[in-house]
Amino acid sequence: MIFKSKANKALDKMEDPRETLDYSYQRQLELLQKVRRGVADVATSRKRVELQINGLEQQAKRYEEQGRKALSVGREDLAREALQRRSNLQTQMADLKVQHDNLQAEEEKLTTASQRLQAKVDAFRTKKETIKATYTAAEAQTRINEAFSGISEEMGDVGLAIQRAEDKTAQMQARAGAIDELLASGALDDYSGTRGDDIQAELDRMGGGMDVELELARMKAELGQGPAPQGAIEQGQQQAPSQQQPQQQPQTQQYRQPGEGA
Repeated sequence: MIFKSKANKALDKMEDPRETLDYSYQRQLELLQKVRRGVADVATSRKRVELQINGLEQQAKRYEEQGRKALSVGREDLAREALQRRSNLQTQMADLKVQHDNLQAEEEKLTTASQRLQAKVDAFRTKKETIKATYTAAEAQTRINEAFSGISEEMGDVGLAIQRAEDKTAQMQARAGAIDELLASGALDDYSGTRGDDIQAELDRMGGGMDVELELARMKAELGQGPAPQGAIEQGQQQAPSQQQPQQQPQTQQYRQPGEGA
């Protein structure tokens, strides 16, 4: 019973009413074709009996003519034989006429049945097409409603695909942001060359420290707390001559005074 119930459920799921209707219509057409062949066979038999009856009638007429001729020449015995044969033919014709009538009645029955079956097949065809059109429209409407509601298998698969794509995109965005933060903090090494390596970073830090030291030495020199750094001396060459000139002029004057006295 379980197997039958499952098989019935599977068959019901696989069955298409349109295919079933088309198959039933095809079977009715085959039955109608058989009935028409039966009518044709009966009509053929009836026609063959008619031909036999016609042949016997012609032969009976010949026997009658032969009997007349035999009597005209005084041959009564021949006339009697011809009439006897004619009588036998008439008996055969009577049997054939009964058979002919039966075949004709059977032909009429089959013709009537064929006409009724033809009308039934035509009506079934009209109903079949109507049912198929209604079923197709209902199926299309159902699919549209399922698509709008999102409960169809196709739309469900599309929705799952979109959800998976969105989740994967969000995951990739989060991963990219995390990697950027780690690169910026120095927790990860950047091998692309867009950020400096460790040596470059150390050199940048040293350069910044040297600038600070030079600035500190220059400030100490200005305050008289230490010698000026080389960079500060080059930077203050314009101020140094103005400070040293007053010291050199007295020396020149001291050298000139003894010469003038001499």
